[in-house]
Amino acid sequence: MANQTSPQIPGPIALFGSGETAPSGQKIFDFLFKKIAVSPLVSILETPAGFELNSEKVARNVAEFIQDHLKNYKPRTKVIPARKKGTDFSPDNPDIALPILESDLIFMGPGSPTYAVRHLEKTLVWEYIITRHRMGAALALSSATTIAISSSTLPVYEIYKVGQDIHWQPGLNFFSPFQLSLVFIPHWNNTDGGVDLDTSRCFMGRSRFNALLNLLPSGQVVIGIDEHTGLIIDFQNACIHVIGSGNVTILSEDSERIFPGGSAINLSELGDYKLPDPQTGISPASWKTALKIQQEATDRMIPPKDLLELAEKREQARKEKDWQAADNLRLKIEEKGWTIQDSTHGFILEKI
Repeated sequence: MANQTSPQIPGPIALFGSGETAPSGQKIFDFLFKKIAVSPLVSILETPAGFELNSEKVARNVAEFIQDHLKNYKPRTKVIPARKKGTDFSPDNPDIALPILESDLIFMGPGSPTYAVRHLEKTLVWEYIITRHRMGAALALSSATTIAISSSTLPVYEIYKVGQDIHWQPGLNFFSPFQLSLVFIPHWNNTDGGVDLDTSRCFMGRSRFNALLNLLPSGQVVIGIDEHTGLIIDFQNACIHVIGSGNVTILSEDSERIFPGGSAINLSELGDYKLPDPQTGISPASWKTALKIQQEATDRMIPPKDLLELAEKREQARKEKDWQAADNLRLKIEEKGWTIQDSTHGFILEKI
Protein backbone atom coordinates (compact mmCIF):
# COMPACT_ATOMS: atom_id res chain seq x y z
CA MET A 1 0.00 0.00 0.00
CA ALA A 2 1.19 3.52 -0.74
CA ASN A 3 2.84 5.54 1.97
CA GLN A 4 0.89 8.75 2.39
CA THR A 5 2.17 12.03 3.78
CA SER A 6 -1.34 12.76 5.02
CA PRO A 7 -4.53 10.68 4.90
CA GLN A 8 -6.35 13.87 3.96
CA ILE A 9 -4.63 14.19 0.57
CA PRO A 10 -6.14 12.20 -2.32
CA GLY A 11 -3.83 10.40 -4.71
CA PRO A 12 -2.72 11.74 -8.11
CA ILE A 13 -4.93 11.30 -11.17
CA ALA A 14 -3.55 10.76 -14.68
CA LEU A 15 -5.87 11.42 -17.63
CA PHE A 16 -4.66 10.20 -21.01
CA GLY A 17 -5.54 11.92 -24.27
CA SER A 18 -4.69 8.60 -25.95
CA GLY A 19 -1.85 6.09 -26.07
CA GLU A 20 -1.96 4.41 -22.68
CA THR A 21 0.05 1.50 -24.13
CA ALA A 22 2.37 3.67 -26.26
CA PRO A 23 5.75 5.17 -25.31
CA SER A 24 3.94 8.35 -24.28
CA GLY A 25 1.77 6.29 -21.95
CA GLN A 26 4.84 4.72 -20.39
CA LYS A 27 6.09 8.19 -19.40
CA ILE A 28 2.78 8.95 -17.70
CA PHE A 29 2.75 5.66 -15.78
CA ASP A 30 6.38 6.29 -14.85
CA PHE A 31 5.42 9.64 -13.33
CA LEU A 32 2.71 7.96 -11.22
CA PHE A 33 4.83 5.02 -10.09
CA LYS A 34 7.43 7.39 -8.69
CA LYS A 35 4.76 8.75 -6.35
CA ILE A 36 3.30 5.50 -5.02
CA ALA A 37 4.34 2.28 -3.28
CA VAL A 38 7.23 -0.04 -3.97
CA SER A 39 6.00 -2.99 -6.06
CA PRO A 40 2.57 -1.36 -6.49
CA LEU A 41 -0.62 -3.35 -6.93
CA VAL A 42 -2.31 -2.12 -10.12
CA SER A 43 -6.00 -2.95 -10.56
CA ILE A 44 -7.30 -2.78 -14.14
CA LEU A 45 -11.07 -2.67 -14.53
CA GLU A 46 -12.99 -4.16 -17.44
CA THR A 47 -16.09 -2.03 -16.83
CA PRO A 48 -15.87 0.55 -19.67
CA ALA A 49 -15.57 -2.29 -22.22
CA GLY A 50 -17.79 -4.72 -20.31
CA PHE A 51 -20.20 -5.00 -23.25
CA GLU A 52 -17.42 -6.35 -25.49
CA LEU A 53 -16.85 -10.11 -25.71
CA ASN A 54 -13.10 -9.52 -25.32
CA SER A 55 -13.21 -7.08 -22.40
CA GLU A 56 -10.86 -9.31 -20.41
CA LYS A 57 -8.33 -9.19 -23.27
CA VAL A 58 -8.60 -5.39 -23.47
CA ALA A 59 -7.75 -5.11 -19.77
CA ARG A 60 -5.08 -7.82 -19.97
CA ASN A 61 -3.28 -5.92 -22.74
CA VAL A 62 -2.85 -2.97 -20.38
CA ALA A 63 -1.65 -5.29 -17.61
CA GLU A 64 0.96 -6.84 -19.90
CA PHE A 65 2.13 -3.41 -21.04
CA ILE A 66 2.65 -2.30 -17.45
CA GLN A 67 4.47 -5.51 -16.53
CA ASP A 68 6.71 -5.39 -19.60
CA HIS A 69 7.48 -1.68 -19.88
CA LEU A 70 7.55 -0.64 -16.22
CA LYS A 71 9.07 -3.75 -14.70
CA ASN A 72 11.71 -1.76 -12.84
CA TYR A 73 8.91 -0.77 -10.44
CA LYS A 74 8.01 -4.46 -9.91
CA PRO A 75 4.29 -3.84 -10.48
CA ARG A 76 1.72 -6.48 -9.60
CA THR A 77 -1.38 -6.39 -11.79
CA LYS A 78 -4.90 -7.66 -11.27
CA VAL A 79 -7.78 -7.54 -13.75
CA ILE A 80 -11.12 -6.69 -12.11
CA PRO A 81 -13.98 -8.26 -14.19
CA ALA A 82 -16.68 -5.79 -13.12
CA ARG A 83 -18.46 -5.91 -16.47
CA LYS A 84 -22.19 -5.33 -16.14
CA LYS A 85 -24.83 -4.72 -13.49
CA GLY A 86 -27.22 -7.58 -12.81
CA THR A 87 -24.80 -10.32 -13.91
CA ASP A 88 -22.32 -12.64 -12.22
CA PHE A 89 -19.71 -10.00 -13.10
CA SER A 90 -21.60 -7.12 -11.53
CA PRO A 91 -19.77 -4.06 -10.18
CA ASP A 92 -21.87 -4.62 -7.06
CA ASN A 93 -20.41 -8.08 -6.44
CA PRO A 94 -18.36 -7.73 -3.20
CA ASP A 95 -15.92 -10.48 -4.20
CA ILE A 96 -15.15 -8.67 -7.46
CA ALA A 97 -14.96 -5.21 -5.88
CA LEU A 98 -12.88 -5.99 -2.78
CA PRO A 99 -9.40 -6.10 -4.42
CA ILE A 100 -9.84 -2.44 -5.37
CA LEU A 101 -9.35 -1.54 -1.70
CA GLU A 102 -5.85 -3.07 -1.80
CA SER A 103 -4.80 -1.15 -4.91
CA ASP A 104 -2.02 1.41 -5.17
CA LEU A 105 -3.06 2.34 -8.72
CA ILE A 106 -6.46 1.87 -10.38
CA PHE A 107 -6.72 1.95 -14.18
CA MET A 108 -9.78 2.18 -16.42
CA GLY A 109 -9.66 2.87 -20.12
CA PRO A 110 -11.21 2.00 -23.49
CA GLY A 111 -14.86 1.24 -24.13
CA SER A 112 -17.98 3.37 -24.18
CA PRO A 113 -18.26 6.49 -22.00
CA THR A 114 -22.02 6.18 -21.54
CA TYR A 115 -21.79 2.44 -20.80
CA ALA A 116 -19.08 3.17 -18.21
CA VAL A 117 -21.36 5.71 -16.52
CA ARG A 118 -24.36 3.36 -16.47
CA HIS A 119 -22.43 0.45 -15.00
CA LEU A 120 -20.30 2.37 -12.52
CA GLU A 121 -22.61 4.97 -10.99
CA LYS A 122 -23.95 4.07 -7.55
CA THR A 123 -22.09 0.74 -7.50
CA LEU A 124 -19.82 -0.81 -4.91
CA VAL A 125 -16.91 -0.74 -7.36
CA TRP A 126 -17.28 3.02 -7.90
CA GLU A 127 -17.57 3.67 -4.17
CA TYR A 128 -14.43 1.62 -3.53
CA ILE A 129 -12.54 3.49 -6.26
CA ILE A 130 -13.44 6.81 -4.65
CA THR A 131 -12.54 5.45 -1.21
CA ARG A 132 -9.09 4.26 -2.24
CA HIS A 133 -8.39 7.50 -4.09
CA ARG A 134 -9.29 9.52 -1.00
CA MET A 135 -6.88 7.32 0.98
CA GLY A 136 -4.06 8.12 -1.43
CA ALA A 137 -4.19 5.57 -4.27
CA ALA A 138 -3.47 6.86 -7.78
CA LEU A 139 -5.96 6.76 -10.64
CA ALA A 140 -5.07 6.38 -14.31
CA LEU A 141 -7.94 6.95 -16.73
CA SER A 142 -7.93 6.94 -20.51
CA SER A 143 -10.27 7.10 -23.45
CA ALA A 144 -13.88 6.31 -22.48
CA THR A 145 -13.25 6.66 -18.76
CA THR A 146 -11.61 10.07 -19.10
CA ILE A 147 -14.90 11.20 -20.65
CA ALA A 148 -17.12 9.28 -18.20
CA ILE A 149 -15.80 10.97 -15.04
CA SER A 150 -16.90 14.37 -16.35
CA SER A 151 -19.83 16.35 -14.96
CA SER A 152 -21.41 16.05 -18.43
CA THR A 153 -20.38 13.08 -20.56
CA LEU A 154 -19.94 13.27 -24.32
CA PRO A 155 -21.85 10.37 -25.96
CA VAL A 156 -19.23 9.82 -28.65
CA TYR A 157 -20.55 6.67 -30.29
CA GLU A 158 -24.17 7.78 -30.17
CA ILE A 159 -23.36 10.96 -32.11
CA TYR A 160 -20.38 9.95 -34.26
CA LYS A 161 -21.43 6.40 -35.17
CA VAL A 162 -25.19 6.19 -34.65
CA GLY A 163 -26.04 9.68 -35.84
CA GLN A 164 -28.02 10.95 -32.87
CA ASP A 165 -28.47 14.70 -32.51
CA ILE A 166 -25.77 16.42 -30.50
CA HIS A 167 -26.36 16.24 -26.77
CA TRP A 168 -24.66 15.59 -23.46
CA GLN A 169 -25.47 12.91 -20.91
CA PRO A 170 -24.93 13.03 -17.15
CA GLY A 171 -21.46 11.88 -16.15
CA LEU A 172 -20.01 10.35 -13.00
CA ASN A 173 -19.10 13.88 -11.90
CA PHE A 174 -16.02 12.68 -10.02
CA PHE A 175 -14.84 16.19 -9.15
CA SER A 176 -18.11 17.46 -7.70
CA PRO A 177 -16.91 16.88 -4.08
CA PHE A 178 -13.92 19.07 -4.98
CA GLN A 179 -16.41 21.82 -5.94
CA LEU A 180 -15.36 21.57 -9.60
CA SER A 181 -17.52 21.02 -12.70
CA LEU A 182 -15.13 19.56 -15.25
CA VAL A 183 -15.70 18.10 -18.72
CA PHE A 184 -12.80 16.08 -20.17
CA ILE A 185 -12.33 15.57 -23.90
CA PRO A 186 -9.50 13.23 -25.00
CA HIS A 187 -8.38 12.91 -28.64
CA TRP A 188 -8.59 16.71 -28.75
CA ASN A 189 -6.31 17.02 -31.80
CA ASN A 190 -7.36 13.81 -33.58
CA THR A 191 -6.77 13.75 -37.37
CA ASP A 192 -8.11 10.31 -38.31
CA GLY A 193 -10.49 11.96 -40.79
CA GLY A 194 -7.62 13.37 -42.85
CA VAL A 195 -8.16 16.50 -44.94
CA ASP A 196 -11.78 15.66 -45.78
CA LEU A 197 -13.26 15.19 -42.32
CA ASP A 198 -12.51 17.11 -39.13
CA THR A 199 -12.29 14.52 -36.34
CA SER A 200 -10.71 16.72 -33.70
CA ARG A 201 -12.46 17.25 -30.36
CA CYS A 202 -12.88 13.48 -29.90
CA PHE A 203 -14.29 12.93 -33.43
CA MET A 204 -16.88 15.70 -33.12
CA GLY A 205 -15.07 18.26 -35.29
CA ARG A 206 -14.73 21.92 -34.38
CA SER A 207 -18.06 23.18 -35.69
CA ARG A 208 -20.12 20.43 -34.06
CA PHE A 209 -18.17 20.72 -30.82
CA ASN A 210 -18.74 24.49 -30.70
CA ALA A 211 -22.46 23.74 -30.90
CA LEU A 212 -22.06 21.21 -28.10
CA LEU A 213 -20.36 23.84 -25.94
CA ASN A 214 -23.47 25.98 -26.19
CA LEU A 215 -25.52 23.11 -24.72
CA LEU A 216 -23.44 22.81 -21.57
CA PRO A 217 -24.77 24.28 -18.31
CA SER A 218 -23.03 27.45 -17.19
CA GLY A 219 -19.96 27.16 -15.02
CA GLN A 220 -18.47 24.11 -16.75
CA VAL A 221 -14.74 24.00 -17.44
CA VAL A 222 -13.78 21.95 -20.51
CA ILE A 223 -10.35 20.30 -20.62
CA GLY A 224 -9.15 19.07 -24.01
CA ILE A 225 -6.25 16.60 -23.93
CA ASP A 226 -4.26 16.02 -27.12
CA GLU A 227 -3.36 12.52 -28.23
CA HIS A 228 -0.19 10.99 -26.77
CA THR A 229 -0.46 13.52 -23.97
CA GLY A 230 -1.40 13.17 -20.33
CA LEU A 231 -2.77 15.51 -17.70
CA ILE A 232 -1.75 14.62 -14.15
CA ILE A 233 -3.58 16.22 -11.26
CA ASP A 234 -1.28 16.26 -8.24
CA PHE A 235 -3.26 17.17 -5.11
CA GLN A 236 -0.22 16.75 -2.85
CA ASN A 237 1.53 19.69 -4.54
CA ALA A 238 -1.59 21.51 -5.79
CA CYS A 239 -0.19 21.21 -9.30
CA ILE A 240 -1.15 20.03 -12.79
CA HIS A 241 1.51 18.39 -14.96
CA VAL A 242 1.24 18.09 -18.75
CA ILE A 243 3.26 15.16 -20.06
CA GLY A 244 3.68 14.18 -23.71
CA SER A 245 4.02 15.55 -27.21
CA GLY A 246 0.83 17.62 -27.34
CA ASN A 247 -1.08 20.26 -25.40
CA VAL A 248 -3.81 20.53 -22.82
CA THR A 249 -6.48 23.13 -23.58
CA ILE A 250 -8.62 24.58 -20.78
CA LEU A 251 -11.84 26.31 -21.86
CA SER A 252 -13.96 28.33 -19.48
CA GLU A 253 -16.73 30.77 -20.21
CA ASP A 254 -14.35 33.69 -20.67
CA SER A 255 -11.01 32.20 -21.68
CA GLU A 256 -9.04 29.56 -23.58
CA ARG A 257 -5.65 28.59 -22.19
CA ILE A 258 -3.23 26.20 -23.88
CA PHE A 259 -0.46 24.42 -21.96
CA PRO A 260 2.20 22.45 -23.87
CA GLY A 261 3.86 19.22 -22.77
CA GLY A 262 6.30 19.84 -19.94
CA SER A 263 4.09 22.46 -18.29
CA ALA A 264 3.53 22.48 -14.54
CA ILE A 265 0.70 24.79 -13.57
CA ASN A 266 -1.30 25.59 -10.47
CA LEU A 267 -4.26 23.35 -9.75
CA SER A 268 -6.42 26.47 -9.44
CA GLU A 269 -6.38 26.68 -13.26
CA LEU A 270 -9.26 24.19 -13.07
CA GLY A 271 -11.27 26.46 -10.77
CA ASP A 272 -11.65 27.32 -7.12
CA TYR A 273 -11.31 23.81 -5.76
CA LYS A 274 -11.54 22.52 -2.21
CA LEU A 275 -10.33 19.14 -0.98
CA PRO A 276 -13.35 17.25 0.36
CA ASP A 277 -13.64 15.57 3.69
CA PRO A 278 -12.23 12.10 2.95
CA GLN A 279 -15.50 10.32 3.76
CA THR A 280 -17.77 12.58 1.70
CA GLY A 281 -20.13 10.41 -0.36
CA ILE A 282 -18.74 7.17 1.09
CA SER A 283 -20.79 4.86 3.30
CA PRO A 284 -19.47 4.13 6.80
CA ALA A 285 -19.38 0.42 5.93
CA SER A 286 -17.13 0.96 2.90
CA TRP A 287 -14.83 3.28 4.82
CA LYS A 288 -14.53 0.79 7.69
CA THR A 289 -13.77 -2.06 5.27
CA ALA A 290 -11.12 0.05 3.52
CA LEU A 291 -9.42 0.96 6.81
CA LYS A 292 -9.38 -2.70 7.87
CA ILE A 293 -7.78 -3.82 4.60
CA GLN A 294 -5.28 -0.98 4.72
CA GLN A 295 -4.22 -1.94 8.26
CA GLU A 296 -3.90 -5.62 7.30
CA ALA A 297 -1.72 -4.67 4.33
CA THR A 298 0.45 -2.46 6.54
CA ASP A 299 0.86 -5.27 9.05
CA ARG A 300 1.96 -7.64 6.30
CA MET A 301 4.66 -5.17 5.25
CA ILE A 302 6.20 -4.84 8.73
CA PRO A 303 9.11 -7.30 9.02
CA PRO A 304 9.04 -9.53 12.13
CA LYS A 305 11.79 -9.17 14.74
CA ASP A 306 13.69 -12.34 13.76
CA LEU A 307 13.81 -11.18 10.13
CA LEU A 308 15.21 -7.80 11.11
CA GLU A 309 17.91 -9.57 13.12
CA LEU A 310 18.93 -11.61 10.06
CA ALA A 311 19.00 -8.45 7.93
CA GLU A 312 21.17 -6.65 10.50
CA LYS A 313 23.58 -9.61 10.65
CA ARG A 314 23.80 -9.56 6.87
CA GLU A 315 24.50 -5.82 6.94
CA GLN A 316 27.33 -6.41 9.40
CA ALA A 317 28.72 -9.25 7.24
CA ARG A 318 28.75 -6.92 4.23
CA LYS A 319 30.62 -4.27 6.23
CA GLU A 320 33.19 -6.92 7.12
CA LYS A 321 33.31 -8.03 3.46
CA ASP A 322 32.26 -11.55 4.44
CA TRP A 323 30.37 -12.06 1.21
CA GLN A 324 29.69 -15.77 1.73
CA ALA A 325 28.00 -15.13 5.08
CA ALA A 326 26.04 -12.24 3.55
CA ASP A 327 24.79 -14.48 0.73
CA ASN A 328 23.78 -17.22 3.16
CA LEU A 329 21.82 -14.74 5.25
CA ARG A 330 20.13 -13.36 2.12
CA LEU A 331 18.97 -16.89 1.25
CA LYS A 332 17.58 -17.37 4.78
CA ILE A 333 15.64 -14.11 4.42
CA GLU A 334 14.21 -15.23 1.07
CA GLU A 335 13.20 -18.59 2.58
CA LYS A 336 11.05 -16.62 5.02
CA GLY A 337 9.24 -14.95 2.11
CA TRP A 338 11.08 -11.62 1.97
CA THR A 339 13.61 -9.97 -0.31
CA ILE A 340 16.36 -7.62 0.81
CA GLN A 341 17.72 -4.71 -1.21
CA ASP A 342 20.78 -2.64 -0.39
CA SER A 343 20.70 1.14 -0.52
CA THR A 344 22.91 4.04 0.50
CA HIS A 345 20.86 4.29 3.71
CA GLY A 346 21.03 0.63 4.68
CA PHE A 347 18.74 -2.22 3.66
CA ILE A 348 15.13 -2.44 2.47
CA LEU A 349 13.00 -5.51 3.23
CA GLU A 350 10.07 -6.33 0.95
CA LYS A 351 7.48 -9.06 1.26
CA ILE A 352 7.54 -11.47 -1.70
